[in-house]
Amino acid sequence: MTSEQKRVHSWLTDMDGVLVHEEQALPGAAEFIEAIRSRGLKFSVLTNNSIYTPRDLRARLASSGLDVPEETIWTSALATADFLRTQRPGGSAFVIGEAGLTTALYQAGYTISERNPDYVVLGETRTYSFEAITRAIRLIEKGSRFIATNPDPSGPSPAGTLPATGSVAALITTATGRKPYFIGKPNPLMMRSALNRIEAHSETTVMIGDRMDTDVISGLEAGLRTILVLTGSTRPEQVDRFPYRPTRICPSIAEVVPLVAERDVSS
Repeated sequence: MTSEQKRVHSWLTDMDGVLVHEEQALPGAAEFIEAIRSRGLKFSVLTNNSIYTPRDLRARLASSGLDVPEETIWTSALATADFLRTQRPGGSAFVIGEAGLTTALYQAGYTISERNPDYVVLGETRTYSFEAITRAIRLIEKGSRFIATNPDPSGPSPAGTLPATGSVAALITTATGRKPYFIGKPNPLMMRSALNRIEAHSETTVMIGDRMDTDVISGLEAGLRTILVLTGSTRPEQVDRFPYRPTRICPSIAEVVPLVAERDVSS
C-alpha cells in the first residue's frame, strides 16, 4: 500500500462495549463521533441486535449523549433483509423476532406469512414463544429455508443471562437437522453490506469492536483493518489465545480519537 492508500476514509464500529455500556456512553465515545463527523468521514455503527429499528437505537444512543444519525446505524436485521431481497426479491418469511426485524423485512418488500414461506427467519426477541418455535420447526421440515440474524448464544439482562438467537437456532437445528445461515457478525457479509451502504472500500476502512470472535474476525475476513477496544467482552489476557490479531489494540474508544485525525491505523 502507498501512504495515500493507507489513509482511513471510513469507519465501522460496534455499539455495545465500544460506544455504550448498559445505556451509558463510554469515555471518548462522543468525541469519537464528533471527530468523524467534523471531518466529513463516512461511518456506520453496527450491532448484531435485531430487536430494535435504527430509529429506536438512535433514540437510545441520544439518551446516552451520543448524536448518531439514524441512517448510519446498521443492524443484523437490516443486513438480513438486504440479503433476502437480493436472494429472492418479493419473497415471504415466517419471522420469530421483533419490530427491528419485521420492519426491515417489510421495507425490503417481503411478506410475513405462515403459509409455505420461502424462509423461516429467526431473530432476537425478549420472549421466545414455544408455539412459534414449533411452527418454525414444522415449516423448515416442509422445505422453508432457515435464516438467522446472528449466532450470539446469549445476551445480558438486569436479572442475568438470557438465551439469544444462537441458542434458539441450536434448538431448531437439533429438532430439524437443518442449520441456519447466519447473517450477522462474524459473517463478513454484514461488514460488506455495511460498506456498500455507505459506499466505502475495505482497503480504506477500519472496524472497531470489543470482541475478537465477532468484530475482529469479521473485519479481518472482509479485508478491513481492525481495532480491538478493551471496554467490552474480550479481556487483554484472552487476545493471544486467538490465531489472528487485530491491527491495533486500544484501552478504549478514547484512544482511537487521535487516530481519526491522523487517518492512519498501524500496528
